[in-house]
Amino acid sequence: MSLRHRLGAYLVLLHLLLFAATALLLKDRPLLFVGLETLLLLSLALGFALLRQALEPLGYTRRFHDLLQDQNYANQLAAPASRELDELVSLFNTMLAALHRERLAAGEQQGFLDRLLEATPSAVLVFDFDGAVSLLNASALSLLGLSEAQGKPLKAWVDGAAHFGPGLDARAQARSRDLVAQLDALPAGDTGLLTDTEGRRYRAQRGHFFDRGFARHFLMVEELTAELEDSERATYAKLVRVLAHEVNNTVAATRSVLDSLLFYRRQLGESDAADFTTAIEAVKRRNVSLGEFIDRFTRVVKMPAPELRPASIKAMVDDILWLSREQCARSSIRLGWRRCDEVAPLLLDAGLMEGALLNIVKNAIEAVLEKGASGGYVELSLEKHGAEAVLAVIDSADLLGAVAPRQLFTPFFSTKQGGQGIGLMFVREVLARHGLAYSLASTGHGETRFEIRFPLAP
Repeated sequence: MSLRHRLGAYLVLLHLLLFAATALLLKDRPLLFVGLETLLLLSLALGFALLRQALEPLGYTRRFHDLLQDQNYANQLAAPASRELDELVSLFNTMLAALHRERLAAGEQQGFLDRLLEATPSAVLVFDFDGAVSLLNASALSLLGLSEAQGKPLKAWVDGAAHFGPGLDARAQARSRDLVAQLDALPAGDTGLLTDTEGRRYRAQRGHFFDRGFARHFLMVEELTAELEDSERATYAKLVRVLAHEVNNTVAATRSVLDSLLFYRRQLGESDAADFTTAIEAVKRRNVSLGEFIDRFTRVVKMPAPELRPASIKAMVDDILWLSREQCARSSIRLGWRRCDEVAPLLLDAGLMEGALLNIVKNAIEAVLEKGASGGYVELSLEKHGAEAVLAVIDSADLLGAVAPRQLFTPFFSTKQGGQGIGLMFVREVLARHGLAYSLASTGHGETRFEIRFPLAP
């Protein structure tokens, strides 16, 4: 029973007792009885009126509670009939107005945050208190390809319990799984430079914020491949220019001095003159080799912008296979096409692209020769996959081992004994200037695969 009903029952019971007591006057003094009964009725009515006024704050409190429960902060409580409640109602209305303003501000901030998350090129993932993904933006979905990510921890994709998006092929899924594994292993509060299986580099940061007094973690991932390559390219270009200037000046001066020294061989005896000439010629050859070494680096740095014209990839590769067939035949290396689909001519700089493909095939042949196993092969594949053509150079050497993908295309790094690391640097520059995606990795089946993806014209 509510307080209103209990108080009402008390008033009614009290007045009933008084009515019963006045009934004793009915026989002896009827006029007094009528007067007292009238007073008691007025007293009961006044009691109920005072009870209603006394309990009016409870009604305002109940309406205030209903507004809070419905989160209807825009409404206001009506002005009370009695002045005693003015202060209470004013306080309730002030609280409702403050909550309404805070709700509007929170909504605007949330709207701004949602737009910011969708507009930022960085991938953002937010986790709940149990470490499961609760929010990810469009960049994260595009980068990682996580399908139906809400409510699942990153480990679910690493272990294979959760599936990637249907638009990812096996190669893209392997890349995403490797990147997700690195993100999942990133310690809280740490920032790291990550590299995926295709050599792209990312800066990842795991931070935290507090929600209702408890810490929640988030991840921010930003791709730095283009920025780092531009920075590296600028640094290497400056280094090569300095080296080329110093070496070329020295080589030119040394060549002149060596030519002058040959003038004095006639003043020596026959046996001494032969040794003298042989030594001078050896130094000159080494001088020429040094100049050619610097020139190879200079050609990479001073590479011209590609002049795009329609060119046939198949015809280009056929020429390279023809040039390399004698070397492979002498070494019992199988060289040829594994598969060749019909692909329309593509817009390429034929000179630059042919030089890049020649470097790739040459590296594959040298890798098979270095391994030394009989029955080696270098095979090429040209396949159409939807809106792109994929050219792959596959060799049986499988010498990459545990080499990090990002090391393969950096200058001065080489997996070959005595290699200078210029070839793959040249290849990277050519492909980057054409805007082509590429990858170099071990297939896991005893082969190394260099893959270039050419977009097809619609």
